[in-house]
Amino acid sequence: MDQIASEFHTITATPASPHIGAEIGNIDLTQPLSELQVAELHTAFARYQVLFFRDQKISFDDHIRIASYFGPLGSHVGKSTISKTTNNPLVRKFHYDETSTQISGENFHSDQSCAAVPPLGSMLYNHTLPPDGGGDTMFASMYAAYDALSDKMKQLLEGLTATHDGTRVFGPGTPISVHPVVTRHPVTGRKVLYVNTDFTSHINELPRPEADRILRYLIDHSIKPEWTCRFRWTPHSIAFWDNRCSQHKAVWDYWPHVRSGFRVQVEGTAPPVAG
Repeated sequence: MDQIASEFHTITATPASPHIGAEIGNIDLTQPLSELQVAELHTAFARYQVLFFRDQKISFDDHIRIASYFGPLGSHVGKSTISKTTNNPLVRKFHYDETSTQISGENFHSDQSCAAVPPLGSMLYNHTLPPDGGGDTMFASMYAAYDALSDKMKQLLEGLTATHDGTRVFGPGTPISVHPVVTRHPVTGRKVLYVNTDFTSHINELPRPEADRILRYLIDHSIKPEWTCRFRWTPHSIAFWDNRCSQHKAVWDYWPHVRSGFRVQVEGTAPPVAG
């Protein structure tokens, strides 16, 4: 940890696992950040794929300002979602309690991969957590998932595309898009396995029986425990994930207790490109 933290001058970064996630310290997100702080957050984001912050009692304005350091903010493409809008169109409310019958994100997924240009990332702030633990969020590295494939499988996947169908999750009127099965991250240049349970309906260039079996294998492979981490929330903590190279899953093990917070979305700027 000391060796890694020494690479930064204004923040600390403590890895959460060998492949994904780091907790960021020595920073106050309720205050405007310096250019160097922003630059170091960008470096950490590219390296760790998801950043965690604790004890940050942020406002809507803070939330929007922090996320805006990474790009323009946008809105959810889903016509019907479990999360709710707030009085600020850029902030969505994620609140679950004893009346909830479902929560958002119970399967591992990449946010809105059904969009022609999926989000760059999402920043979730939770202010209220269950009293006895629970409500963790799991993250999986799609870099590590790709790297662990055999050379033969990598050759097979080269040039293949898959259909990402938003109507499977959000109903009619939601986008349906085609993206490469293996993409290349626009910042790091690393290859990413880009399929997920919620949105990826089929691989396009193979006969459907073959395509279905290969897709099932890839989805199971992508969420193996070896390249995941699990974030235990505490009140006023934040998770900010890179949607281009990670998947995440909300664990609903706390009913009937309350888990409540807000999320903003950083827009993508270009469609995923083939790796």
